[in-house]
Amino acid sequence: MRIGINPEKNNIDLIIENYHRVIVPVYIPHFEGYFKESFEVFKLCIESLLKTVHKKTRITIYNNNCHQIVKDFIDEQYEESVYIDQVFHSKENLGKINAILASSKGNLEPLITITDADVLFKQGWQAAVEDVFVKFPEAGMVSPVPSSKALMNHTSSTWFYGFFKGKLAFQDVLDPEAMHKFDLSLGNKELMYRPIHLEKYLVLKNKSNSGEVVMGCGHFVATLKRDVFDKGTSEPAFIKIVGGVEGKFIDIPNDKLGYLRVATKGNFAYHMGNKTEQWMYDIASSLKVESSNGIDSSQIKDRKIGFFSRKIGSLFLRLIRNSKTRPLLLKNFGLLNPSNY
Repeated sequence: MRIGINPEKNNIDLIIENYHRVIVPVYIPHFEGYFKESFEVFKLCIESLLKTVHKKTRITIYNNNCHQIVKDFIDEQYEESVYIDQVFHSKENLGKINAILASSKGNLEPLITITDADVLFKQGWQAAVEDVFVKFPEAGMVSPVPSSKALMNHTSSTWFYGFFKGKLAFQDVLDPEAMHKFDLSLGNKELMYRPIHLEKYLVLKNKSNSGEVVMGCGHFVATLKRDVFDKGTSEPAFIKIVGGVEGKFIDIPNDKLGYLRVATKGNFAYHMGNKTEQWMYDIASSLKVESSNGIDSSQIKDRKIGFFSRKIGSLFLRLIRNSKTRPLLLKNFGLLNPSNY
């Protein structure tokens, strides 16, 4: 039976004081082989994140069936930090995307950063990313890590903006060493970036203000408008981390909704991989605790590129992907040796 009236029925409005959510899915089942140093990497990730977020930020950690020691560490961080206000523990590894979808659907912040558990954050990453959303109201996905090779990845809306609303031009890469470190952290047999990619990236300028961003971005760490999760898809992901699952649930919805996919010009985070190096500890220890309250979130407006405009953008994207027309277009944007790009 029920006695009385639940007092919360008279308190129906949800008011949130924070505007930026960070979601960190983590899967460390043991400490052998591939995962031998993953726990140390994860601890560096959390340390750098807690030091660099502003006061209007809250953090969700999604434990995808980690080892008990990792679970205990997560619970300790939850108890000690005001910023970590949500922890989810799953007894099965449901994959990165389902962890992100479950966490994002239950939160109200207009900006949601998704990050792998092996990201080392630098001072000022949040201010740099949020500044992009202020200066580019059409931005939907912004990474604090630029990539000179991401300009063709689900960027139809971005290409339309570049041709008709902004301005495109190649510029010198601000931090080629950081881009090279990212390449090395992937552990591939062949490096992804050629020398030209470490020298130049394609920059998109906003004609109406001083905003400048790099075309395209990856998704190992990126901040998105929550619309991408609200309106992108209602399906669960039946694949954990391969088979284009991140493209289906993050990249494609962002582009189809008419949002730009871009990155900051400066490098504000590192991908550590699964092995620690001394420079990672040096950066983490040098970080100062952020004291900012962030920005006035009302400065973040929401505009979208329309359906027919996206179709025009997709035409430009096909021309950029075509090996015959790409050199001509890239040369038009100021690249001297487009055939090597």
